[in-house]
Order: sequence, then structure tokens, then C-alpha cells
Amino acid sequence: MQEEERTGVEGLLVPEDVYLTSGVHIGTQQKSADMKPFIYKVRTDGLYVLDIKKTDTRIRDAAKFLAHFPGDGILVVAARQYGQKPAKLFAKALGAQVLAGRFVPGTLTNPNLPEYMEPQVILVTDPAADQQALREALNVNLPVVGLCDANNETRNVDLVIPTNNKGRRALATVYWLLTREVLKARGQVASDEGFTATIDDYEASL
Repeated sequence: MQEEERTGVEGLLVPEDVYLTSGVHIGTQQKSADMKPFIYKVRTDGLYVLDIKKTDTRIRDAAKFLAHFPGDGILVVAARQYGQKPAKLFAKALGAQVLAGRFVPGTLTNPNLPEYMEPQVILVTDPAADQQALREALNVNLPVVGLCDANNETRNVDLVIPTNNKGRRALATVYWLLTREVLKARGQVASDEGFTATIDDYEASL
């Protein structure tokens, strides 16, 4: 695969300042043992800072992984308010299924429910806020991709994308990038420029 020209730190998917100004790297004041490998440093105010190089690598890995599934085989779940708009846009662009807001218990495990669905892979916006979906995915052996903050436990997440999963701009940026990279991996978009949506489009309104 040919190397595309990238700007910023050792060829990131976007210039480093895009990650930094959107706060993708700003973690929480608690850290879990699971997330230790993804933490770059702790700030003087006690916030843990995530390593954006690792975030960038994991977005690429997740996009390649998700590109193997048909659109409707992907289910993206977002209970958090700021995750709902970017999750919906991600789903729309990829033809994926989306559950934004409350997750009805049994959605993945009870065939008698009208909401029942059988995805092949699930993407959770926050393993803590989306824990019901995560538990059910585990029950039916679905692979899980998760946006994980410094304080998340990741033992049930197969592919961790370390990121601020609470900030509006951070969620918009990560979902925007994931959308672009899956479309590129599928061959539906030839280059970064071919993807015309912007991070602003993906950002939830206040």
C-alpha cells in the first residue's frame, strides 16, 4: 500500500493541532489500569493526557477492521448526548445501524423484541455509558470496538480507540476520521479530499 503524504507528527491522519484543538487527548482525572498503555502524561491539574499517536494508530486499525463488515453488519451505540450526532452521521455514511440514546435491554439477545437486531460487530462510544450494549455484545460473541477514555475499563473491548469520549469536538473528530478511513479502506473514497464532510458537520450542537 502506498504511503500517502501526511502532515504533522510522523504522518498522522490529520495535522497534530486538529487532534489537540479538539481535545481528543484530554482524558479524565482518574485512570484505569487497562488504559495505562495509552496515557502519555498527567497534567499539573491532574488530568491524564492520552497519546494521540496511539489514538491515530488505533483509528486506522479500527477503520480497517470495520471495513471488512457490510454496512448493516455494523452497529454503533451512543448513549451520551454528544456522541449521538456523530454516531448517526457515521452510520449514515457507512450504511450502518445506529442506536443513539437509550439502549433497550435485550436488543441484541432477545429475538422476540421489536428492536432486536443481529449485527456482526458493535462500536460503542463509551464502554461505561454503553455498558448494557457491551454486556449483550459479550453474550452473543460480537467483536467490540470502543472509544475509551483514561478511566474506562477495557477488558470486554476487543479494539480500544483511546480518546476523550465525553467532549463534543473530540467525539466529532474521532467519528469523522473513522468515517473517512472506513470509506477509504472500502475504496468508496479515493483520497482524504474525496471525503467532503467536515468535523463541524459531525459536532453536536449545544
